[in-house]
Amino acid sequence: MTEHSMTIAGEPVAGAESFPVIDPAQGAPFTSVPECSRAELERAMDAAQRAFRTWRKHEAERRTLLLAASNVIGMNSEQLARLLVREQGKPLAQARREVLGASLVFHGVSKLDLSPQTTRDDGKSKISIHRRPYGVVGAITPWNFPILIAATKIAPALLAGNTVVLKPSPFTPLTTLALGSLLRQVLPPGVLNVVSGGDELGRLIAEHPAVRKVTFTGSVATGKKVAASAAADLKRVTLELGGNDPAIVLGDVDPERIAKPLFWGAFANSGQVCTAIKRVYVEERVFDAVVAAVSALARSVKVGSGLEPDVELGPINNAPQQRRVTELVEDARSRGAKIRAGGGPRSGPGYFFEPTVVTDVSDEARLVAEEQFGPALPILPFSRLDDALERANATHFGLSASVWTSDSARGAAIAAELECGTAWVNQHIALSPHAPFGGAKQSGIGYENGQWGLEGFYQLHVINARP
Repeated sequence: MTEHSMTIAGEPVAGAESFPVIDPAQGAPFTSVPECSRAELERAMDAAQRAFRTWRKHEAERRTLLLAASNVIGMNSEQLARLLVREQGKPLAQARREVLGASLVFHGVSKLDLSPQTTRDDGKSKISIHRRPYGVVGAITPWNFPILIAATKIAPALLAGNTVVLKPSPFTPLTTLALGSLLRQVLPPGVLNVVSGGDELGRLIAEHPAVRKVTFTGSVATGKKVAASAAADLKRVTLELGGNDPAIVLGDVDPERIAKPLFWGAFANSGQVCTAIKRVYVEERVFDAVVAAVSALARSVKVGSGLEPDVELGPINNAPQQRRVTELVEDARSRGAKIRAGGGPRSGPGYFFEPTVVTDVSDEARLVAEEQFGPALPILPFSRLDDALERANATHFGLSASVWTSDSARGAAIAAELECGTAWVNQHIALSPHAPFGGAKQSGIGYENGQWGLEGFYQLHVINARP
C-alpha cells in the first residue's frame, strides 16, 4: 500500500518521470507519482487489447473476480481511506464511506444481468439479442470522489467484457494507483491498467485508436474536450459532467427541521460534489428563518484536517479551486451581497475555506450563474413558484435539483417541472444504485449506476436465424 506505481500489463511501473502530490490540508507536496510517458501508455493500450481477446469470453470468471475485487478493497479499506484523506482532504469518516462504497459497487455490479434476449421464435425465424463488449475502455476520473467514481467505471466495464485503461486526476492519483496495485492480485494481466499524469495524458487516452469507449467524469468544459477527442473515430462516450443544482424551498416548511439536510445537501465534501446544492430559492415568508438556520450551521461546523477527530469539513482539494471559489464570493461581495457566514479562505496553511452563506445577490452574479464547486452557497428569495421554477431552469446545466415542502405530493409535482436528470423531494444527494444517474442539457451524456450504467459498456449484437 506504500508504493505509488502505475499498473500496466499486471506489473508495477515506476516510470522515468514523476510529479508531486499535494496534501490539501497543508498546501504542500508529501509524495510523488509517475508521469506516464507515451511509450508507457502504448504498453498499457497494447496490454488491454491483448487481454481483451480472452477476458471477453468468460462471463462467469468475470463475475467471480469482481467479487474478489470487492473483497480485497474491503480488506484494505482503512489504508485506502487514510491515503484518500491525505490526497483529497475529506474527513476520515467520509473517506471510509467512500472506500466502502467502492467495494459495494464491485459486489453489486457482479450480480447484474447480461443474458441474451429472444424477441422472435416462431418456427420461421429466431431473433436473439446479445450483449457484446466494445473492447478497450478509456476511463478518466475526477478528484472529488476518486476511488468511488473509479469503481463505478471499472466494475461495469469489466463485467461487460471490456478491458480498461484508467487515468485518475493528477490532484488525487494515490488511492487509484493503490487500487490498481491491489487489483493486480485479483485480475489477469492487462485487464485493468492504471496510469497517472496530467491533462495531456487524458487527451491521449480519449483519442487513442485502441480505445472504443470513453467514460469521463468532470467539468462541462473538459467533457467537451474529451468528446471532441473521441469524435474523430466515433468512440462511444459516457460523460458525467457538472451541475449548478438548484433547491426550491416552499413557505410551508419548518426552517429548523430542513436546515440540517439542506445544509449538508450543499456543503457535503466541502461543496465538492457534482450534485450538491449550488443555489437555493426560498419563498419569502420563510426566507429569513431559513437563512438564519443555515448560517448558524455554517458557523458551527468543525473545519480542519480530515485526520483530526470530529472534523466535519475538510479543505478544498486544490489551490486553483480555492482561488475560483474565492473569486466567485468576492464577485458577489463587489455586487453588494451580504455575507451571512464565512466569507473567504481561512488563514494558515492548506486550502481551507470558511463555510460561506451569501444573500442579497442577483441571479446574474457568478456565484449564482456558475458552478462554484466549493463551500459557498447563495440563498435567494422568491414570491411566486412559477418565478422560482423559471430561475431554477435558466441554466445550461441539468444534473440534479430538489424541492423542500411539507406536502410531498406537491413537491413531486414541482420536481417534475425541473429540467434535470434527478430531482429529489425533501432530500438531496440521495443517489442510489437502484436508479440511473445522468444529466440533462450540458450536464452529461449517458447514465451510470445499476443496469442502466452497465448498458453504456456494451453494444447489441443481433442474430436472426432461419431454421
